[in-house]
Amino acid sequence: MPAAEPRAPRSGRPSRDLRRDLYAAGAATLLVTAAVLIGRHVQDTDRTLRVNWPPLLASWGPHLGPGTPAALLVAAAAVAYGPALAVRLPWRALLPAAWATAVTWTFCLALIDGWQRGVAGRLTTRHEYLRAVDRFHDIPAALRDFTHHILLHSPDNWPAHIAGHPPAATLTFVLLDRIGLGGGGWAGVWCIVMGATASVAVLITVRALASEGLARRAAPFLVLAPAAVWMGTSADAYFAAVAAWTVALLALAVTRGSPAAAGASGLLFGLTCYLSYGLTLFALIGAAVLLLGRRGVRERPVLLPALLAGLAVVPTVFTLAGFDWWEAYRLLTTRYRQGAGGVRPYGYWVWANLACTVLITGLATTAGLRRTGTTLLRRGASAHGTVRLALLVTAALLALLVADLSGMSKAETERIWIPFALWLLPSCALLTHPRAWLAAQAVLALVLNHLLSTGW
Repeated sequence: MPAAEPRAPRSGRPSRDLRRDLYAAGAATLLVTAAVLIGRHVQDTDRTLRVNWPPLLASWGPHLGPGTPAALLVAAAAVAYGPALAVRLPWRALLPAAWATAVTWTFCLALIDGWQRGVAGRLTTRHEYLRAVDRFHDIPAALRDFTHHILLHSPDNWPAHIAGHPPAATLTFVLLDRIGLGGGGWAGVWCIVMGATASVAVLITVRALASEGLARRAAPFLVLAPAAVWMGTSADAYFAAVAAWTVALLALAVTRGSPAAAGASGLLFGLTCYLSYGLTLFALIGAAVLLLGRRGVRERPVLLPALLAGLAVVPTVFTLAGFDWWEAYRLLTTRYRQGAGGVRPYGYWVWANLACTVLITGLATTAGLRRTGTTLLRRGASAHGTVRLALLVTAALLALLVADLSGMSKAETERIWIPFALWLLPSCALLTHPRAWLAAQAVLALVLNHLLSTGW
């Protein structure tokens, strides 16, 4: 018979699996320590890392702020009551509760830096999207002319983040401005509120493809993720939500046989690719969903045509408007080499990026990934839902590793990889002693947010 889902050991002595979890967490701690110490040496010696507190783009700056008391209260409450509530709440109540808690946690962490620096000012700096809103007064003309301003030495070159992303990213903030929600405050709120829905999308996906029990066990870890430190400060939280709903709708499509959900998933995947070039790698996660839902695809052959039809919409609209995605990406690779990306050493970042991932997903996720690997190696002795969850998490890990090896993600991955990192967090559902691991996640987020000043 398949093994049951993991439960906490009954005796007070650590189990063998728990000891191995702690070894994995210890190895991850050593990785982060090495990235800090070696990175500090490289940066002090030749300054090629282009970050002040390697491996993070941050500066040392211990501080308290107006969000500190609330963040401590939210963390304590989530650790004390989160696992039990996640099990007991009706499913329809759990999803809005998870979203509301994630919003609150992210806002509290952001407000440790104050409203202006933590929320309103993040997307108004010289590299950010709001710097170019006024240049989109004629949207069709801006799209036709977009590629002419990507290279660093081109006339009126775009700020770094605008040049580094397809125009749907900037257009989001242009459209917010058009409806009266302009400025950094509204942009910051948009990213936090929308970004928090990603946790709901992941829960829906895990329930559809694995089991409701595993989704419930994962819920507190998705809500209290250390990634919230950065989800409150960048547009990548918004990108993560769009990408997550792409996967969630595809999971619903293949498990419920819904062509409408398949079409909506394709539509959002098209949008995802026009928000960030790197998120095309979500095709790997989508492929895992199709693999896990292959029975539903066979029974409803219309699902794939619906998916492809939805996928064609956004690329068609942008192409007809005059934006060439492939040409823009080609120019971006040149721009990347013209800037910090051409200076930062691949030999350091190819492994230090993984240390950044440890910091945004936490030591609990490291232990969860260890259990994920064990589950795949012992498929015959593992519960069916646990194996399916392990396959989904592995697909996300593979996408992240491809991004790493590409050399187009040297540094700043604590922000850039948030969309992938969220899909590693469900591995925490495989852990025993969830409150202890959840406490470690919360402590990590609070320490990082209070000791470092992050920014872009």
